[in-house]
Amino acid sequence: MKRLKEIFGLTLFLFLLFNSFVLASAASDNFNSSDSLQLLAKYSLFSEYHKNKEYADALPYGWEVLKIDPDKFRKWIYYKMEDAMWYLHDSTDIAPEMKKSIEDTILYFYDLAMEHYPEDKAYFQSHKAYISETWLHLPDEQVIAEYEKAIEYDKNLSSYYYDRLGKLYIKNASDSNDYKTKAIDLYTYLAEREPDNPVWPQVLESLVENIDELIELTRKNWLNDKENLAKAWKFASTAIRAKEYDKAIEPLEFLVQKSPETINYWTQLATAYEKTDQLKKAEKAYLKLIELEPDKKENYLNLGTVYSGMKKYAKARRYYLKASEVGGGWGLPIFYIGYLYELSARNCDQGFETKLVYQLAVDTYKKAKRLDPSLSQAQERINALSAVVPTQEDYFFRKYKSGDVIPIKGSCFDWIGKSITVP
Repeated sequence: MKRLKEIFGLTLFLFLLFNSFVLASAASDNFNSSDSLQLLAKYSLFSEYHKNKEYADALPYGWEVLKIDPDKFRKWIYYKMEDAMWYLHDSTDIAPEMKKSIEDTILYFYDLAMEHYPEDKAYFQSHKAYISETWLHLPDEQVIAEYEKAIEYDKNLSSYYYDRLGKLYIKNASDSNDYKTKAIDLYTYLAEREPDNPVWPQVLESLVENIDELIELTRKNWLNDKENLAKAWKFASTAIRAKEYDKAIEPLEFLVQKSPETINYWTQLATAYEKTDQLKKAEKAYLKLIELEPDKKENYLNLGTVYSGMKKYAKARRYYLKASEVGGGWGLPIFYIGYLYELSARNCDQGFETKLVYQLAVDTYKKAKRLDPSLSQAQERINALSAVVPTQEDYFFRKYKSGDVIPIKGSCFDWIGKSITVP
């Protein structure tokens, strides 16, 4: 009996101690125990009705909970309330009065949710915009503002809401607003974000009569906001997509000035210079890329091609060799060196000496093919040059025999500094 009394006394002490902590906690939250119990009871009823899909019975309790304390159960109650309202609104059995009541309170509900659960602000705002459009049929200008706000909160919002906004832009576009430009920007963004989705390019094409109009619209959009890098890139990328490289140069030059470490801007600018035969500028752009990406083999290859276009064959060969080295024995640059020899031979007919240069080109193509057997173009060039390389008679009449090494000479070929071996 004594032992039972001790256990009872200890239990009573622990119970009183626990309740003192509970009461102290409730007091610190400006709640008395009665308020806390009442709030918990209402939330429990709301949650139970919601779980049983008795949404009409759940809603009144949900509203009471939000009225008493909109923060207490915020991780669950806003989603459950939304679930209940959407279900009831779309139900065929709902009374007109209840449907009207939901429509009258739904915007207030979303504002409340965003205020007290800002972690998911974009989610609630996008649904508010959708409801404004499809349930309430608010003016398009107002709905547009709601969708724009949702995208402002989260640029990675579902493309579904982007598309709804885009359709509103298209519907309301006129000469007195910039909605057409905004629609083009929006669908250009979607096309870049989802390159495998064929819908967005189709919408873009429907917005303009031809690609030139699209280029002009993106150009004007940038010029009206000249310091905006995103708009400059849209203009440049649109021009590049249309292969209008001359038009892409101005925004690309602006972009590399504002963001000199952005590799993509330099890559596109170097290509644009090269495509428009501005080879000195292309040279500088590729040198900058080599500075930014010294381990990228394509930069050396492209610079070699620029020097080839400038007929600076020795420099071109130097960078082709560097490209092959950086690429771990990359065969394509060696092929291009063979083509340099071929070009040099074509530009200068010095008889037997020219034939020797063609032979050097063939030998180089063979090396490229050994490095990369998939280079079918190497074999094509070997076959094409078979009629212009020295014959056995050419060697015989000049008293050369198999294994002899013949240096490449001639005023046209000073840059080569190579030799061939008689087969």
